[in-house]
Amino acid sequence: MTITSISPIVNERRFSTPPPGGAPRIYPAPDFPFKGWQPPQPEGYRQSAATPSESAIIIDNGAHTIKAGFSFEKNPHLLVPPIVAKYKDRKYNKYCAFVGYDAYADATTRGQIRTAFEQNTSIPTNWDIMEGIYDYLFLKLGVDNDGSVDRPLVITETVANLGHSRRMMNEMLFECYRVPSVTTGIDSLFSYRYNKGQSGLIVSSSHTSTHVIPVLDRKPQMQSCTRLNWGGSQSQDFLLKLLRLKYPTFPGKMTTEQMETYIKQYCYLSKDYVSEVSTYLDWSGLEEERDIIIQYPYTEQVVVEKSAEELARIAERKKESGRRLQEQAAKMRLERLIRKEQELEYYQHLHQSYLEAPTKKEQRRILDDEEFKDEAALERVIRDLDKSIQKSRNKDLGAPEEEEKLEEQLNKFPLLDTPDDQLDEDGLKEKRHQRLMKSGVEARIRAKAEKERERARAAEEERRDIEMRETRFDVWLQGRRQQRDQLLAKIKEQARQKADSGNRKGMASQMRMKTLANLAADGPKRKRRGGGEYDDDFGANDDDWGVYRTVATEPASDDDEPEDDPLTVLKAVESELLQFDPEFSEKDTIEAQNDWTKSVLHAFLRGARPADPESQREANQIHLNVERIRVPEVVFQPAIAGVDQAGLVEVIEGIVMGRFSDPNQQKALLKDVFLTGGNTMFTTFEERLQRELTAAMPDAFPINVRKASNPIFDAWRGAASWWNNPDTPSREAATVTRAEYLEKGSDYIKEHELGNFVSPSLGFAS
Repeated sequence: MTITSISPIVNERRFSTPPPGGAPRIYPAPDFPFKGWQPPQPEGYRQSAATPSESAIIIDNGAHTIKAGFSFEKNPHLLVPPIVAKYKDRKYNKYCAFVGYDAYADATTRGQIRTAFEQNTSIPTNWDIMEGIYDYLFLKLGVDNDGSVDRPLVITETVANLGHSRRMMNEMLFECYRVPSVTTGIDSLFSYRYNKGQSGLIVSSSHTSTHVIPVLDRKPQMQSCTRLNWGGSQSQDFLLKLLRLKYPTFPGKMTTEQMETYIKQYCYLSKDYVSEVSTYLDWSGLEEERDIIIQYPYTEQVVVEKSAEELARIAERKKESGRRLQEQAAKMRLERLIRKEQELEYYQHLHQSYLEAPTKKEQRRILDDEEFKDEAALERVIRDLDKSIQKSRNKDLGAPEEEEKLEEQLNKFPLLDTPDDQLDEDGLKEKRHQRLMKSGVEARIRAKAEKERERARAAEEERRDIEMRETRFDVWLQGRRQQRDQLLAKIKEQARQKADSGNRKGMASQMRMKTLANLAADGPKRKRRGGGEYDDDFGANDDDWGVYRTVATEPASDDDEPEDDPLTVLKAVESELLQFDPEFSEKDTIEAQNDWTKSVLHAFLRGARPADPESQREANQIHLNVERIRVPEVVFQPAIAGVDQAGLVEVIEGIVMGRFSDPNQQKALLKDVFLTGGNTMFTTFEERLQRELTAAMPDAFPINVRKASNPIFDAWRGAASWWNNPDTPSREAATVTRAEYLEKGSDYIKEHELGNFVSPSLGFAS
């Protein structure tokens, strides 16, 4: 099996507050953390050959990064993520394993990544992966002793490590690598010892969890230890979930490795979360200070810019095209007018022929040839054509239409007052025609009167509205507010229906399809004469055609009375509210809500600048703003991420005040609150915890919060310092030798002040 290498040292991460001021910041999306190949460096192993039993290999077995080196070194020699990618190379017919950062070498290796630890825990479960990582570590450290390791090992483990995991680790080290001895201890206790801690509270917030361990006189009180299930890996998952909810149609690919970079570089712990989050999306300073823009790869559509001459030619072509369209429209209007005049002349000639026909039979034949029901229908066509021609001529000439005086037209029908016995046959026909004409004029007079009554009714309603506003202002204002809410709901419903109409799975489409599908199923089917049934009898009844009123999607005809546009009515109502309602301001109007410069949602999604929906560049950008303080805040307020646990301050208060009754012990614990672990690297972590503990604890208790000199490396450094100290009385008492392993088995564990232990006197069980 081939094992590739990685770079041995990576930069320490620094979580900091953002620099103030400056132009809008756009950062490229980070790539996968591939470090490149690094050859073995056996210098440390050669240096330890002088005192092999005193030079131990120190391994900080972290779930995020495994740190390894020799005890006489100041810093760990290797930093390796506990991941391995294995696959078979078909070209060379070999199985390859890529360990640590090399697993990010390309898409093939990234698709095969497996971790040695259980997800979101510090418990190793995949021992094949763990063995591959340790092979890699010993190979890079230059250990070459025929497959065995001839140096003592000091290994860190998590709080309350499972007995099965410890047993499997012992079997791997003693059986596979034949190590001479193994010492295991808790990483945070090593870090506390390295930073000269005596009595206090250890707050270890690492990659998978946050532990609070009380220590009195350098003895950890493990029976009072408490764990908060939140760490760096949960923060990465939470930020990834927030961004996917924020940009559900984002075309790029967001990974947890990128989320880790965002948390390290851009997130910070707020000193006062409640007050800061309430003003975080304010426009002032959002783009310069609080909004971070991440640019993902994209392919922009290239738009060729045209010269001034080309633009002038295009404008001239558009102008010429418009002139031609106007000429064509005028020509078509003239052709329609000529066609109408010809039709009018034809029907007038037809009407003259009808009047001059010698017999009624001939008159009936003339009407039937043109499919007219009677003479009145023919006269109606002539009258309509004459009006349409006159209207077209007035429109072309730009002359206003003369308003007809309907009352005077009633005097143009003298034959209606003449008895029928005084008229001949032609007179009776003309009398019938005048009766029809008078009916039409009277109908128009009634319509005009109805319009006048409608205007009078509107004027009366306006007068009553003004009177109510002046006399009963509260009732009037409540009515206007209710009307505005109803109009907003109507506009929202119309928008939803419009969006749903194009959706094949929408409610409206489903109802139309259901109606159509049920047509053939309703009612008994007709039988065929030769047997069987007709497949469809739609249209047999007049009621069947009413279905089109249910499923029709075409717009209403021009003859229908149009409804008032709800948006226009809403603007009128809001105009009145702006004038008379002191609680209604400009920012509450629908125009302000649709204005991107006044939209909180726009600031949340796109920052303090306009967005171009057609730009691929902006479509592949994400904006980090509220998430920058929301993700680190979870350790103090787990409910933000849906974690049903108390926050860090409540946990510390419960330990100190609930599990220790001696005031001297309580004061000793609060006098030294020690922070360690990678999730405490935010620069304001100490200040925030100090302020909140001061507010939560009694005034008589002095509180001091300090951070490890290096929260990431101090666990390894503490283990190395503990081993190198010749005055350490517990080194032999804490170390399990190979002889003891062979005699007492893999479950054997020694109790010491830096490890997980079971003490009947303390009543602690891991």
